[in-house]
Amino acid sequence: MSAEIVIECLQLSVAYQDKLALEDVTFSIHRNEFWGILGPNGSGKTTLLKSMLGLLTPVQGTIRVFGVAPQKLGPLRDRIGYVPQHSQIDFNFPLQVHEMVLLGRCRKMGLGRRASGEDIEAVEKALERVEMQHLAHRQIGRLSGGERQRALIARALALEPEILLLDEPTAALDVSATEGFYEWLHHMHSQLHMTLVLVSHDVGVVSQYVNAIACLNKKLVAHGRPTDVLNQESLEQMYGCDVMLFQHGKVPHMVVPSPAHHHESPHQE
Repeated sequence: MSAEIVIECLQLSVAYQDKLALEDVTFSIHRNEFWGILGPNGSGKTTLLKSMLGLLTPVQGTIRVFGVAPQKLGPLRDRIGYVPQHSQIDFNFPLQVHEMVLLGRCRKMGLGRRASGEDIEAVEKALERVEMQHLAHRQIGRLSGGERQRALIARALALEPEILLLDEPTAALDVSATEGFYEWLHHMHSQLHMTLVLVSHDVGVVSQYVNAIACLNKKLVAHGRPTDVLNQESLEQMYGCDVMLFQHGKVPHMVVPSPAHHHESPHQE
């Protein structure tokens, strides 16, 4: 018996600021899978994530989360955790880690209500899941870049979601911290019964850790297992003909030329 489909796109086309950002995208994500949504800047990755959240409405085709249109999720919305690309948290604000994570419970707590024992327990559980119990009382301004990202994930996990959506979580991290973060994320996913969807342009690194990928360049270039999907043809369709593919371990890596025609790693795009 196949696993339940939790996110389904059928011939999905979405416009953003009056321009077609996604066109004719079809694929399905099953429960407990770890997906990477990959592609260059402007390829529609964040648009796809916002469509999953119901923040953007399709101009054509359909998208369903838990079997319904995202705009009609109602209470089911609490089953989705979201870590946006640019956090609105001011890390200079005198807030402790556990207080920031508690903010993730606001939808369930309701405005103006004090945290219940259940809310406190959910915060403790979320911090445990991201291995940050020992930093619960640290000021958020004293966290490293990787710790900040894990705290933001804990904030999303405080809702106790079944799906976790992450938009470019390593954007503020250096190359070495990025690889360590993805390795940690892979380990966390293996410990949790949760569907993880990660948006990134770090094609080579992400592909080592996810179950499946969707390669976007406004249209769906390819999707499936990284070893089946990542090849010269799919990368050229995402990044153009100057992309270079090379084998390093199980999953191919690549370099993409910069505008100045110097080769860079995808981390430096």
